[in-house]
Amino acid sequence: MVMPTHVCPYGLKALHLLRSKGYAVEDHWLRTREETDAFKAEHGVKTTPQAFVGGERIGGYDDLRRHFGQHVPELGETSYRPVIALFAMTALMALAASAAVFGTPFTIRAGEWFIAFSMCVLGLLKLQDVGKFSTMFLNYDLLARRWVPYASLYPFLEGLAGVLMIWGGARWLSVPIALVIGGIGAVSVVKAVYVDRRELKCACVGGSSNVPLGFVSLTENLMMVAMAAWMALA
Repeated sequence: MVMPTHVCPYGLKALHLLRSKGYAVEDHWLRTREETDAFKAEHGVKTTPQAFVGGERIGGYDDLRRHFGQHVPELGETSYRPVIALFAMTALMALAASAAVFGTPFTIRAGEWFIAFSMCVLGLLKLQDVGKFSTMFLNYDLLARRWVPYASLYPFLEGLAGVLMIWGGARWLSVPIALVIGGIGAVSVVKAVYVDRRELKCACVGGSSNVPLGFVSLTENLMMVAMAAWMALA
């Protein structure tokens, strides 16, 4: 579809994929809604673009990827990619900050910043849609199930503790917050996953993730507790 107010992104992706595989592409533009509807009716399809290879209809962009043996995530498929990307980025941020301040990336402060940066980013992801996060969080957090407003407060508390830990000040506030939310979170995950054996999605990276509840969420909470304990003793 190539219209004055819309150019189909999946059409562009399909073109790029075909050309990257060495195909010469004959690109037919659908310039109006009428042309698009007629095309769908003619080929008995619900979406565009539609790719044809050697006269044989392959299908849409996802079908084209499958045709070339590429992975296409299924709806609700488990993925650790958001968590890996998040912690990789916050680790690099911490190393860069340490190098800028101390002249070397490998410092104790880099480790502290890694946890604090992670808390800030995790809080930010939850704050994008507090409603979705709280709904998912209520599935397993013990305190939230007893006092529902805690589910909406959690992202703000996590973000605040992270910011204060980056600063290194107001430990009288950041340490108790991290100890409480991290401790309750860790106990909640252990009970839900390892005691009750429930299969749930983790709300750690927001309310729309497909990360399974378990090791990742437990690690997130234990990191907060460890950071709080470290700052309390430092």
